[in-house]
Amino acid sequence: MNMWSKPIQIEAPKQFRRSTYKAERTVILSNNTTIIMKNNSKAIFLALLFFAISCSQPTSQLPPTPNWAVNATIYEVNIRQYSDEGTFDKVTEDLDRIQDLGAEIIWLMPINPIGELNRKGSMGSYYSVKDYKAVNPEFGTDEDFHELIKEAHKRDIKVIIDWVPNHTAWDHVWTETNPEFFTKDSTGNFIPPVADWSDVIDLNFDNFEMREEMIQAMEYWIREFDIDGYRVDVAWGVPTDFHEDVRRRLETIKPVFMLAEADMPEHHNYAFDMSYTWGYNGLIYHVAQGDSTLSSIHRLMLIEQERYPDYAYRMYFTTNHDENSWKGSDPELYLSNFEPFAIMSATIDGMPLIYSGQEGILGRRLEFFEKDAITWNDYPRMAFFEQLLELNQANSALWNGTAGGPYELIDVNDETGVYGYRRANEKDEVIVWLNISSEPRVVSISGNNTYEELFSTQTFSGSDSFSLEAHSGAVFVKKL
Repeated sequence: MNMWSKPIQIEAPKQFRRSTYKAERTVILSNNTTIIMKNNSKAIFLALLFFAISCSQPTSQLPPTPNWAVNATIYEVNIRQYSDEGTFDKVTEDLDRIQDLGAEIIWLMPINPIGELNRKGSMGSYYSVKDYKAVNPEFGTDEDFHELIKEAHKRDIKVIIDWVPNHTAWDHVWTETNPEFFTKDSTGNFIPPVADWSDVIDLNFDNFEMREEMIQAMEYWIREFDIDGYRVDVAWGVPTDFHEDVRRRLETIKPVFMLAEADMPEHHNYAFDMSYTWGYNGLIYHVAQGDSTLSSIHRLMLIEQERYPDYAYRMYFTTNHDENSWKGSDPELYLSNFEPFAIMSATIDGMPLIYSGQEGILGRRLEFFEKDAITWNDYPRMAFFEQLLELNQANSALWNGTAGGPYELIDVNDETGVYGYRRANEKDEVIVWLNISSEPRVVSISGNNTYEELFSTQTFSGSDSFSLEAHSGAVFVKKL
């Protein structure tokens, strides 16, 4: 998302709840369904085509999540800041390390050319896209991007790219070729979707020709570059039926993985495999800072279990490009409690995300519109994240969707700062204890098996006690 201001709503605000049709012409289909359309034959044809596709594929159909995603973890790459060069080639050179980290999906922030008209800062926002079918020359060439995808696939790493369907740059090619693709004010001028997002202009999803061009552009990167799916920016601001049409079209090319920048259960009816846990992320750093109680996390987890179907993948994270640049660095957000909340985010539910730079502690906010290369510091948290992500891959209790075990509370104590929970299925069991207080705490492991603690590799019985250091966590894995 273009993070000048970030929505905190679970649903999109009213100005983004676009109708699918505008009343200029009414078409009555043979089944007596009425569609109100713009008054031109091409738009009517496209509308009927979209409707026919929708009728043949009911929206209640489950998302066709690829099998490889069931135990996947995800790593977000900020290409501009990833290296001093900020290129595809430098990411390609680092693929072995990313593989060692345990990441199975790489999410690349937008790879497209950035608009120059009304841009913010000297380099502009990734999310101000000038051309949907081109690569940003600052990152390299088409051939460089092909090489990145090819080398990632050699290592069994999937690659998804950030897609920005809600808005474009002011100088996007469509502003000249198809100005009708954009929302306009009463005087016929292009307008931003939000006033503060002044470097982008709003797309009009009532225009079916625009929808078709957008889908063809998304098909292009699948067909020509063999990417494995998309992270869809501002997915909450785009009609769900469009997302579903996209999914149907892409699935005819290859199985894809789709991540929504949204927190909307309806997206999991078919369009998306995974969505954001914004409520969780916003809560955990408030808990770390003492503004919210530890038990509020448990209450949120119960709400999430009610809101979302059990097959829905949810993405858990301590930070990403938005949180880091606009809210704070890891030390700012979590103070002394980063590691307990990183353990929680990798084990409590769903798929864990690591943002590039966190292996180096990410001790500052990265600039959003300027060059500001990550300081890696010899990767002091590399081993920590390796252990968590490799456990997440190997232990089926932590897998995504219905394959994993459900979250189950053991105990939470706001006074002592201790939180314990279990994930278990028929085969595996993981018990997690966290201590966010400034004092050591003794806990009972509270299991019925023999366990190996992840970080110490010591063996315990389920009735043993364990001393948790201040601001720490322990992960007990059932021995088979």
